[in-house]
Amino acid sequence: QVQLVESGGGLVQAGGSLTLSCVSSRSTGNFTKIGWYRQAPGKDQRELVASISKEGITPYYTWSVKGRFTISKTENTVYLQMNALKPEDTGDYYCWAWDNRSNYWGQGTHVTVSL
Repeated sequence: QVQLVESGGGLVQAGGSLTLSCVSSRSTGNFTKIGWYRQAPGKDQRELVASISKEGITPYYTWSVKGRFTISKTENTVYLQMNALKPEDTGDYYCWAWDNRSNYWGQGTHVTVSL
């Protein structure tokens, strides 16, 4: 049973920074990809914000966060460093992992960016 536990969300003013952390019960190297989704208020779908491969190279970023967010990982933790935050970054952020067989999700952590 894989457990992903997020932390680091909170309230921040526009232009500020937050770092989200996701601790995995399995080594991050066991996942083909690991990353972060977010669900904006009032939206039904989650959007892939950033992901990184098991090799830790060629990270993916959705266009709206490129140059502002950085994903990184260690043996058991994946981080999302979020800089220059904008109100449209507000939402629930979910840690996600895929091992070629199953998708795994954390419970989410909420980020609110105020004007």
